[in-house]
Amino acid sequence: MERITKHPIIESFDKGRKVAFTFDGKTMEGFEGEPVAAALKANGVMIHRYTEKRHEPRGIFCAIGRCTDCVMVVDGVPNTRTCVTLLKEGMDVRTQYGKGGTEYEKI
Repeated sequence: MERITKHPIIESFDKGRKVAFTFDGKTMEGFEGEPVAAALKANGVMIHRYTEKRHEPRGIFCAIGRCTDCVMVVDGVPNTRTCVTLLKEGMDVRTQYGKGGTEYEKI
């Protein structure tokens, strides 16, 4: 995958040291200080959340923190805008379902 190197809001982000983080329980690698969304994209992850009513997939759209398409549960905090949240060692990133859960309730 191609790595995002320029961002319209974050003036610059230096490619820091390689760090490990988890996505839905799977260990992945990224560079400290890059947006979480960029690290996910570099690892082939394009879906960040599913909408509440229709369970439709969403991913990076605006990449500047204005929309909510890239929100995920990061370190237990739902609705985290991953396009402007910088990656740190050991982050726990999870797909968001609806308004903030990590799994749809089974009916």
